[in-house]
Amino acid sequence: MENNIILEAKTISKSFLNPVKVDVLKDVSFSLSRGEYASIIGKSGSGKSTLLYILSTMDSDFIGDLKIDGISVKGKSERQLAAIRNEKIGFVFQFHYLLNEFSTLKNVMLPGFKLDKLSEEELEHNAYGYLKDLGIEKLAHKMAYQLSGGEKQRVAIARAMINDPLIIMCDEPTGNLDSKNADIVFNIFKELTEAYNKTLLVVTHDMDFANKTSRIIELGDGKLLRG
Repeated sequence: MENNIILEAKTISKSFLNPVKVDVLKDVSFSLSRGEYASIIGKSGSGKSTLLYILSTMDSDFIGDLKIDGISVKGKSERQLAAIRNEKIGFVFQFHYLLNEFSTLKNVMLPGFKLDKLSEEELEHNAYGYLKDLGIEKLAHKMAYQLSGGEKQRVAIARAMINDPLIIMCDEPTGNLDSKNADIVFNIFKELTEAYNKTLLVVTHDMDFANKTSRIIELGDGKLLRG
């Protein structure tokens, strides 16, 4: 793709009525290239989580334009957005959202069933490979509820990788981790960008984490302050 740009946000604005109009995002523009490891920072209420949900196509009610891999999301149906999301974006949530009734391996495989491009045997092979890359292949057949917080976060990262997305987006991925496990997660993300040439975009309030990323995108009162 021209200039290797994976994500391009153009003058993105977002308002809520609560009960009066509140402008949460105001003309935010930036782009991300393949292999970048960027963080979004800002005070509480600055609009960073709202921006992430727009960038991930989970919120399509905004003004401006967003392109993922050169494809504009504006005017797309929910089904079309889901297809873009499943194929091109991996997402890591703060609270993991693993399904306790499934094994670690099955949790990693789930997004692959939605994409429906590989057989179950191929998905299982790939899922096990990502678990091995993350050093937790021994947990493959453990149930999700048996895992520690740090282990669950690694499983969530493997799950985000299963469809080989162009970009992985993370919402406060270290919010529930101690500093040791936060460092582990940072290094895992760094290795992913290098080994798989992935683009990483992380919303975080942890400045130690943000300062180690290759680029900081800072929001203030819904505006882009730097980035």
